[in-house]
Amino acid sequence: MHSLTRIHENAALEVHRLSSSRPGKATSETHNNTAAGSALLLLDSRTLDRECLSQCLVLHGMGMQVLAYGSIDEWRKDKELHPPIAAILLNIGGRKAVDTSNAAEISDLVREFDPTPVVLLSDWDELPQILRALECGVRGYIPSSIGFDVCVQAVNLARAGGIFVPASSVLTTRMEMVAGGEVPRPMAGMFTQRQEEVIHALRRGKANKIIAYELNLRESTVKVHIRNIMKKLKATNRTEVAYKLSDMFVVEGGAGDKPGLPQPRSC
Repeated sequence: MHSLTRIHENAALEVHRLSSSRPGKATSETHNNTAAGSALLLLDSRTLDRECLSQCLVLHGMGMQVLAYGSIDEWRKDKELHPPIAAILLNIGGRKAVDTSNAAEISDLVREFDPTPVVLLSDWDELPQILRALECGVRGYIPSSIGFDVCVQAVNLARAGGIFVPASSVLTTRMEMVAGGEVPRPMAGMFTQRQEEVIHALRRGKANKIIAYELNLRESTVKVHIRNIMKKLKATNRTEVAYKLSDMFVVEGGAGDKPGLPQPRSC
């Protein structure tokens, strides 16, 4: 678990350093972005964390006004006073995304503001936490161990339609599984085993009829799996599915051979 302690200890110094080297930056940037009509909504129930983070995001070139609130209800009272929300950064601190109540809170926020992207900031960087957050619909997962610049880029990536996931967390989990003799399943926890099989075939460019034949499924069942896969990835077509998952695989042997996916089997 990575705590926000590092941010807390350095935030005041960082604000002072950047303010001194770039006088007037925070005020000017906030004014310009208000005129541009977009804002980042930062949600964090802890006052000190919230204020420090909002200041540092502005000073690191967030590119829009940062509105910091303790809860979504607090923001609703003032929302008529601010520009439209372009993205939401939800800081859950030491709470876990896999906990039922926290997952429900994240999912509700995603549904309410869809299609505005929600990015999660958390003290945890374990893969199960990341996958659960993605299942809830977030467009980015930021561990509190990363720097402010990466945080800014992650939010901007989500605004552009991408999904930010810390590669270090994925790679660490994979190495641990390999060292323990386990066969890594890159999408375990996000997709069912059958959906993984369909994805494996999609990435090889196979048609629905061929996939149905090889997996001993009806073609209509394959189409249902593909729709569910696209929904989880927020993809609009098969090509986008393959693109978004391309970095989750490591080629072994010949082209198109990917580890960790089960062999075709009947239902």
